[in-house]
Amino acid sequence: MKRVLLAALAGLGAAWSVQASAGDAGEVFIGVYAHNITFIGDTIGIGAVKREDGEDIHFGYRTDRMDFLWWLGKPQAYAFASLNDHAGSDFYAAGLAWPIGLFHSNFYLRPGIGLAYTDGQTSLPPPSAPGLTPAESEARSIFNSHHLDFGDPVQFEPELALGYHLSRHWSAELSYTHISNGQIFHHGENEGLDDAGGRLIYKF
Repeated sequence: MKRVLLAALAGLGAAWSVQASAGDAGEVFIGVYAHNITFIGDTIGIGAVKREDGEDIHFGYRTDRMDFLWWLGKPQAYAFASLNDHAGSDFYAAGLAWPIGLFHSNFYLRPGIGLAYTDGQTSLPPPSAPGLTPAESEARSIFNSHHLDFGDPVQFEPELALGYHLSRHWSAELSYTHISNGQIFHHGENEGLDDAGGRLIYKF
């Protein structure tokens, strides 16, 4: 499955090369996101410890709309990194996005879909494994209660943003990003991760 992600990244690299040769510069963005929001997935009860916390910094690049992919609706290609400030799971994503204008205004939607690679846990150690001492079992339980189990480092990465063009060069977006293996890259654990926040975009 790692080759699937590498193939996707290679394809995006080729798209960016075509974009650059056409003289278009695209745009860069940076944002701050809540890490592992819980309105999808795990429910946090009274006294429970949230597994992975803090904020994520997203920074990345998007091409202009690619006319040669007219048969796909002229998407933008994107790539970004998500770094957590509490030693939680980081991830790196690449994919395609489609900006859609709303009501002939400065507002727009931007759905996207891509692949991601996470450095998070993919096989948490079972605390009930035979041969463990009580101290080892407790240590594993504590470790597991603070970490997500992604099942596989390769993840799907759908996202959705609501944006507003502030000027010719600047835009702002509220966005939601999700990563999970979809029980395709791995059969078993699939806890996934949800990020929600805002980002600022500068178009060259």
